[in-house]
Amino acid sequence: MRDRLALWFPAGLLALLAMLTFWLDRTVQPPPPKNDGSSRHDPDYTVENFTATRMGTDGLPLHTLSAVRMVHYPDDDSTHLDRPHFTRFAQGKAPLHIQSSSGLISKDGEHAYFTGNVLVTREAFRDRSALTLATSYLHVIPERDLALSDKPVTIRDAHTNIDGVGLELNSKTHVMKLFSRVKGRYEKPKH
Repeated sequence: MRDRLALWFPAGLLALLAMLTFWLDRTVQPPPPKNDGSSRHDPDYTVENFTATRMGTDGLPLHTLSAVRMVHYPDDDSTHLDRPHFTRFAQGKAPLHIQSSSGLISKDGEHAYFTGNVLVTREAFRDRSALTLATSYLHVIPERDLALSDKPVTIRDAHTNIDGVGLELNSKTHVMKLFSRVKGRYEKPKH
């Protein structure tokens, strides 16, 4: 009897290890792909040469967004833009324009991401000259009047030249923060 047990114990242990290996393999495998089309990244609509305006409660425009082409993808609810142009309006302030090569609008519409040759222009008004900001990436949160970048930025107006890396621009508080490698030059206006 002992001889049989000695013979069958290693075979039983191997069978148990084989079953455990099979179970572990099944457990860690990713689920099979769905064949219902939900994993496809196909657009559900495309709009060309459009302009959309968001109005305030007073009936005045808050901001507009236009682009050469807009493509919406239902799988992640993203909206991709070709050559977008965003304009923010605020009473008593100059319009602010943001243009870039491409853009992405989040699914809730609360975030806009501009990439490739981003140019921000604040028009001249009152005693202030026009101001431009150039970068390769800009994250805009329109409802908070906030713009962010972690890329190099160049800021220019009639008397100031500033270069730096990383930006936080709050249009409500009129505070602009540059985070690293900041260099600037100011030329006193000639009267």
